[in-house]
Amino acid sequence: MRDHGGNIDGAIARFGGGAGDWVDLSTGINRVPYPLPPLPDSAWRDLPTRAATGALIDAARAAYRAPTETGLLPLAGAQAAIQLLPRLRPPGRARVLGPTYNEHAASLRAAGWQVEEIADPAALAGADLAVVVNPNNPDGREIPVDALLAHSGKVGTLVVDESFADPRPDLSLAPQAGRPGLLVLRSFGKFYGLAGLRLGFVLGPASLIARLSGMAGPWPVSGAAIEIGRRALADTAWQEATIARLRAETGRLDRLAGGAGWELAGGTDLFRLYRTPDAGAAQDRLARARIWSRIFPWSPALIRLGLPGTAAEWARLETALARDLP
Repeated sequence: MRDHGGNIDGAIARFGGGAGDWVDLSTGINRVPYPLPPLPDSAWRDLPTRAATGALIDAARAAYRAPTETGLLPLAGAQAAIQLLPRLRPPGRARVLGPTYNEHAASLRAAGWQVEEIADPAALAGADLAVVVNPNNPDGREIPVDALLAHSGKVGTLVVDESFADPRPDLSLAPQAGRPGLLVLRSFGKFYGLAGLRLGFVLGPASLIARLSGMAGPWPVSGAAIEIGRRALADTAWQEATIARLRAETGRLDRLAGGAGWELAGGTDLFRLYRTPDAGAAQDRLARARIWSRIFPWSPALIRLGLPGTAAEWARLETALARDLP
């Protein structure tokens, strides 16, 4: 079994209650989502047209500042790209900068790649395919654009997963995604708070994107995802306001966690990582308040929290953290 956040059904099985009783902070999904616009009946009734898909691609290209010649493919979430990418070339040596989102290594191994998980970016050199999540999940590690571009010249294909980069355009390689051997993944659902829509993008050289498009087949995303994604990606006012709110609220969450005796270990504008004496015990105590968090099988001390959405969610977390937590 691959370990993930968002497994609220597992929390219910262990601790009881119903889905409506829980505040799920186990993911980095924005809990104040983009407001859903009214959709035309055609978004549900008809197969997506090339024109509609093209409009979504144009909106994504503008939002991510990608050059016109860069290939860009919408998919059912960044996860769909992660599962397709190992099939772009014959299996060889892959290196994944970790610890990080575990689907990268798992998908590569499932496709026959020899995967080495490394901790030093310098060790990426020589790989047939290398994966870097930037900013990283779960610790928020950041690698500057210039350093990533230097690494890209030392590997066969460099995959940069920017699923949490929306609030940090200064870290994005999307404007460079037309370079040979560079592929950039973007998640839509996390920043826009609509993970259930299943929308993401892969950017790269047009020839590689054309091959991925053939592998994905026709209609890789729904008409509803196309329409909502197009509008949200063009809504710069909402984006700017959301980034400002998230940055203020990460500070609020850090202060609450610090008051509980937890030490900040990293994070992004969408989630925070804390060091505790016993992460399992901390998760259990939050769960008794029907707040679900994320812990990791490779660390007994680290716990990750997304940001609450409503005032009621913040109040519940504040009350829970005011208790004698480990």
